[in-house]
Amino acid sequence: MSAKNVTFGAVALVTLGISLTGCRGDAVNAAPSPSGTATAAQKSSKAPVSTQAKPDVKCTGQNDCPPVPAAAASSATFKPQRITAPPPPKSGIDHNVVALGTVRLAMAAKQTAYVVSSLRANAATVRTLVDNEVRCTWPGGGKNLVMGQNIYAGTGQNRQWEDTWIVTKFLLHPGVATTATCTTYARAASLYTQKSSVRIAAGSLRFADTSVTNAANGKPLDNEIPYGDLPVDSTHRTVRQPALPITTTPAGSHELNVFGDVDYQVCQRTGKCDKNGSSTARFTLIVNQWNAAGTKICHTDSSTSSVTKTIPYWVHHAVVPLYTPHFAVSKAPGCAPVFNAYVRVDWLRGDTGAVQGTAVGLPDRRGSSSTHRSAMSHLYIVPA
Repeated sequence: MSAKNVTFGAVALVTLGISLTGCRGDAVNAAPSPSGTATAAQKSSKAPVSTQAKPDVKCTGQNDCPPVPAAAASSATFKPQRITAPPPPKSGIDHNVVALGTVRLAMAAKQTAYVVSSLRANAATVRTLVDNEVRCTWPGGGKNLVMGQNIYAGTGQNRQWEDTWIVTKFLLHPGVATTATCTTYARAASLYTQKSSVRIAAGSLRFADTSVTNAANGKPLDNEIPYGDLPVDSTHRTVRQPALPITTTPAGSHELNVFGDVDYQVCQRTGKCDKNGSSTARFTLIVNQWNAAGTKICHTDSSTSSVTKTIPYWVHHAVVPLYTPHFAVSKAPGCAPVFNAYVRVDWLRGDTGAVQGTAVGLPDRRGSSSTHRSAMSHLYIVPA
């Protein structure tokens, strides 16, 4: 198999929801905002990605490869706009939910695509939650993923937390011949008693790759943490999540590009917290290659992607994105195309923390009684 040149999206600190994750508020009514649906003529800043099934995607039955819609679009650029955000409700979740752009892709049953949504948020009037949520749907199924963080008011005093790129990226595998439709939504909520607004300054949604190699079992090389927080503190100092279990890849791959996006929450719900403080943790992405039986490690990398982050209490939650590129697949005796990967999170000091799992109860739109789940902390591999 020849190496594939994959363009990976920008990497930034990111985070999630309001009542779900207990975002800090001192105690927008949604103005209509335009949404953008890309046309077939639109192009990304990189070379456009074909929406046709690639030659190496095999169609083994009459229903495996659907026709490509005439207006299919593989990228969408977000229109700069200011969106409003409602104050915290007495109960439940109240988010302004604004569609920013939509892409579509006709997919074969065995096909996996790589979705990247990037948005830049800044100039908040007061501290405001901003989420970058991608919802992909197809007849009978769907996949959602959300990242975000609290954006500080645009005063110029805390630029790192006032002007932020939020990136949501994941693998998409419907498992049936279908057309997948993916839309990016900005979710916004004021963290003060009055409504706020924040500027979506730039961004895009695209299929960065439409033919990602799957595991030997035909499934994508990815895994997400289910609902529930995994706390880290002075008593429970280490968590090894998100994690991909031991998995066999097809013969022929010569390297792996491994991604681990951890949504880290400051001051987990139990215990006292220092509102003037922060939580510091070390995040390390570990990749292992095993023998054929999966009983002995023959090759490992735990040094390429390791970072220590300090997240302030009022930021509340941020995504720490990790990336190990070009992990070489060893052909040495005792090594097989069998791998696992995980993120080791070590609490170091300050407030307690937690690795966040799937978000639940997110309203489909503002005021909607219908809700959905969106994955958060996750890990995935793109072989080459």
